[in-house]
Amino acid sequence: MDDQLIFSEPEGATPLDPDEIEGLLLSHIQTKAELNRWEQDNINQAYTWLERRRNKKDVISEEFVFKLHEKMFDKVWRWAGNTRLSDRNIGVDYPRIRIELAQLLGDVQYWVANETYPPDEIAARFHHKLVWIHIFPNGNGRHSRLAADTLLVDVLGQEPFSWGDGDLYKDGEIRQIYIAALRAADQHDYDPLLAFVRS
Repeated sequence: MDDQLIFSEPEGATPLDPDEIEGLLLSHIQTKAELNRWEQDNINQAYTWLERRRNKKDVISEEFVFKLHEKMFDKVWRWAGNTRLSDRNIGVDYPRIRIELAQLLGDVQYWVANETYPPDEIAARFHHKLVWIHIFPNGNGRHSRLAADTLLVDVLGQEPFSWGDGDLYKDGEIRQIYIAALRAADQHDYDPLLAFVRS
């Protein structure tokens, strides 16, 4: 709803802790709808950055993962591009974030070099594991979807995913299908996610 306070989150989203809410750079924001609009404007600027960057093959790097999040949220959140500093209802224990990310990036580099999986599956697995690690205080889903699309386009030479062709940040049927697909991937069943990303 448009009048929800900024700290209300849709099902499956990570709630912010009070310290992270203090990181809001725009004190005039009062509702979730206002926050969403400002974040989307910031994300649109990240698309421009993606187009202009020189090294299009750097997607499978720690530097890119953190810089992408920073570019997506740096006009709204002070902690944009920084790891979370507490444990959540989802994600690895926060001291393990960098370890798990390094493992994932090594895996993805190997999958790409050896064509271990088809391109869509490499990108879907990359997306799922970024969500599973849950690197950042917030914005992990949006970040991991854009990272997967960038991997598809810039490294794998494919079209970006359609992601159910709907707004995944709002509660509703499309988001429920998406969350269910991520939960299936948690159990090593990637078929629902692979079907969803091109639906």
